[in-house]
Amino acid sequence: MTTDNSALSGIRVIDMSRVFAAPVGAQILGDLGADVIKIERPGVGDDGRGYGTAWVKGKDGIETRQSSFFTVSNRNKRSITVNHSKPEGQEIIRALVKDADVLIENYKVGDLARFGLDYESLKAINPRLIYCSVTGYGQTGPMAAKPGYDGLFQATGGMMAVTGIADGQPGAGPLKAGPSLVDFITGHNTALSILAALQYRSRTGEGQFIDIALLDTSVAMVSHIMQDYLISGMAPPRLGNGGNGGGPADLLQCSDGIVYLTAGTDEHYRRLTVLMGQPELNDDPRFDSNFKRAREGRAELINIINAWSSMISVTDLLDMFEEVGIPAAKYNTLPEVWEDDQVKHRNLRATTPHAFAEAGSVDLIASPLAQMSASPATIRRAPPMLGEHNVEVLQDLLGYSDERMAALKDLKII
Repeated sequence: MTTDNSALSGIRVIDMSRVFAAPVGAQILGDLGADVIKIERPGVGDDGRGYGTAWVKGKDGIETRQSSFFTVSNRNKRSITVNHSKPEGQEIIRALVKDADVLIENYKVGDLARFGLDYESLKAINPRLIYCSVTGYGQTGPMAAKPGYDGLFQATGGMMAVTGIADGQPGAGPLKAGPSLVDFITGHNTALSILAALQYRSRTGEGQFIDIALLDTSVAMVSHIMQDYLISGMAPPRLGNGGNGGGPADLLQCSDGIVYLTAGTDEHYRRLTVLMGQPELNDDPRFDSNFKRAREGRAELINIINAWSSMISVTDLLDMFEEVGIPAAKYNTLPEVWEDDQVKHRNLRATTPHAFAEAGSVDLIASPLAQMSASPATIRRAPPMLGEHNVEVLQDLLGYSDERMAALKDLKII
């Protein structure tokens, strides 16, 4: 149940999306208090249930079919199973849409029109409906019909071109970012566009169609580096672990670990040279401008700093930087992230009750929106089991009888 201070209390979302990008968008709306009803295929469910390398372990031999992909993008949702390719399944979705505020789907362009579940068809039922389609390349254009996945768009949109070790160094070449960043940010753009559409509807009473594309997100997320190119006509080089602004900024080797340094202003750099006992480096013509330290002389300067930092422990180096006001941070492995004092303070590990998990709970990643003072994002439901809420939604919400439920199950509609 949502609470009175949930930002989206009273908003109902029909989530017909699968895998990652669009489900993340629906989850954000759920975190903010919307009632999100996830539509899944009977017996199979969201394809994302089978993605990833880890699954929530169920109790008493129960197979949760909750992979890491599914678990990270489907909390705060109710799951029902519906075969939308059959008339009886289409009837269920139309009944839900009648009183819904939002529908999110990520089928191929035009696919749902075959079943009368496209925007124009559902708009006739509910003119206030906000219908959001998430696809790889958008609804129009020469590639609109093509499927797309995160890695393709990291390659196409420019992310790989600016990620990886610089040319001329060992291991040089473009790299894909580890997480599915295009998918993840597309999910946020999905939620943002829907929030804007809800605000527009509150003023005009009108719903609308939203066309979200992974391609658009992949180009936009290259951000200031892409803007460098648009302004100068010159493609900035890959910088490996180097910063994108001032310098020096890079990983520093310590005697017992790694620290990331960002001495991004002239004053930060001056303080660094004094701290190192090498104040002459401040006026060295190889490094006497931010551009030289960040680009032309970056590798040479980082080597000099590493020769100094490698004799110092992580703790001591961070203390030294803190004392003189130079920004730096400890490099954390994934286990170390959850031992970080600030991560603990922010309650970023959100242990959530899970009735079907062996442990009785599942550890989730807290929403970055959880610190809103009046209407914070909350986690109220663990990711759902497949069809967990069939009775709750179809009987309690739509009024289906036991007999009708049994018949639909026999026909493999639910």
